[in-house]
Amino acid sequence: MQTLAAAAAVQACSTGFAKQVYASEAGDIVMQLGWLGSNGVLGEAAALKHGFFKDAGLNLTITPGGPNVDGIASVASGRAQVGQYSSSPPIMMARAAGIPIKAIAAGFQRHPFALFSLPRAPVHKAQDLIGKRIAVQATAVILVKAVLALNNIAEKDVEIIVSGADVTPVLNGQADVVTGWETNVHGISVLGADRVVLPLWDTGVQLYANLYYASDDTIEKNQKVLESFLSATAKGWQFARDNPEAAVDALVELYPNLNRKDELEAVGAVVEASFNSTSKQAGWGAMDPANWDKQIKLFDELKQFKSAPPTVADIMTDAVLGATKTIRMG
Repeated sequence: MQTLAAAAAVQACSTGFAKQVYASEAGDIVMQLGWLGSNGVLGEAAALKHGFFKDAGLNLTITPGGPNVDGIASVASGRAQVGQYSSSPPIMMARAAGIPIKAIAAGFQRHPFALFSLPRAPVHKAQDLIGKRIAVQATAVILVKAVLALNNIAEKDVEIIVSGADVTPVLNGQADVVTGWETNVHGISVLGADRVVLPLWDTGVQLYANLYYASDDTIEKNQKVLESFLSATAKGWQFARDNPEAAVDALVELYPNLNRKDELEAVGAVVEASFNSTSKQAGWGAMDPANWDKQIKLFDELKQFKSAPPTVADIMTDAVLGATKTIRMG
């Protein structure tokens, strides 16, 4: 449940522990991350810096995750009121396993996971993967298999090489393709300006990223708190979109171990993943039930569910999105 696409985020994220930020006379709320602090909370950092959570009556504490932290269990048990996970598959897996959580918003409308290659063996479309050697992190192998399955490419027609998080295999000729996140601008820049990028989204595997989720109990009994949280978070991400440099300053202040230069390089890709034609029509954080249905069917085809696959109603709710649409449209 804690593997799959989510761990692909780890290689793209700078690490760190956020200092707790308190606002006097505000209601406490804890957000549990699925990984260590990174530009995935750029909007939250901006919202904290500029008082959007305080204005919403909330005192937000961001709790880091990591490879040894079961963030989903923390949210399901009520230790955290809301969680953020890097990719949608773990949310589906958790629900299929009977864990009572639902997605309430999608921070990244377009998943930043991608396949990178060089002009000597370019991969412009999924069919170009045939005959190629693909270096991929162990926990992201399922994403490559999803690309192959959705594009009717037999696994025997490619060579999957389990590797680390860097792009070295392509540079030294051990592989033709390496996977990673487009938001890891600093890490992939060593491939050069002429690198070829095939976004996961463009292969037809259209997953959400930066998912916000809560337990069924919290959604049922404390929806107003989630509405306040999502409203303040949306304002933070809107601020980041309109003031990227100031948002990066807030992020680095919150996580002093992050490199400001690297984050400034990445902020454009982060904002691009967060705002697109969907967000223009339905606001930041919007989710499409039809998209969720496609994800469920794909991962069921890949036999990722140990029991019956969840339904769309099992894994998402648009109640909080609906109540905050006016604010999220900003």
